[in-house]
Amino acid sequence: MHFETDRAAFEFHQGTAPLLISFPHAGTYVPPVVAERLTDEARQVPDTDWHLPILYAFAREIGASTLVATHSRYVVDLNRPPDGASLYPGQSVTGLCPVDTFDDTPVYRDAALAPDDAEIERRRELVWQPYHDQLGAELARLRQQFGAAGLWDAHSIRSVLPRFFEGKLPDLNLGTNRGASCAPGLGEQLLAQAGQAAADGFTAVLNGRYTGGYITRHYGQPGQNVHAVQLEMTQCSYMQEALPFDYLPAVAARIQPHVRRMVETLLQFVQAGALRA
Repeated sequence: MHFETDRAAFEFHQGTAPLLISFPHAGTYVPPVVAERLTDEARQVPDTDWHLPILYAFAREIGASTLVATHSRYVVDLNRPPDGASLYPGQSVTGLCPVDTFDDTPVYRDAALAPDDAEIERRRELVWQPYHDQLGAELARLRQQFGAAGLWDAHSIRSVLPRFFEGKLPDLNLGTNRGASCAPGLGEQLLAQAGQAAADGFTAVLNGRYTGGYITRHYGQPGQNVHAVQLEMTQCSYMQEALPFDYLPAVAARIQPHVRRMVETLLQFVQAGALRA
């Protein structure tokens, strides 16, 4: 089947500080050529990282660049390797061009409507590659200008998803590829900041169920002064987890200061490294 899209793969804002915040799963757009093949459930794009650019509205205030996906992960998952290799071997995961939802239900009305290899390649070419080209170019610019760069990969997920984890997920899940995507000790500094959220009833973990996806693992190069961190948040900490997936400003206002403090901790670390570079 042929794939085309009439929308750019991302929205980008260039900031003034050595930090890029990436939102690879915030997109909701599904081109008609794909949407007509989806189930009614999948057309609601329930596995979106809803409203994160709103939650991270402070990004411009602190001078961060932002890169926001436009297309749904059902078109192509920007946080998966281009070859579709599993990020968590032995565990249940969704693929580069998912055919099932987080609830393990079909994305397509019929298995024959799923993308073949040629269509997957086209989606990768038109959506995945431009996003990663921009991401890589901005990190290179930051590193050239400042001597160091920080990458914060912003995610959210329903707090209870039996397919992927038992019970309820901690609210703030920091991932540093088990320490490999950033400088030693930085993950622990961020966890200490996240720990302050406990006073507001939030829980936090470092390199638990989520250790960082392709973006964190691929671009985090601390030896080259590029430090990458992923934050996977529970959606119940800022929004409705079921349709209509509304943003809840009063709820979000409790978690937002903690998220901002963590992001600022990464930025301050990178700025200090830039001075030493």
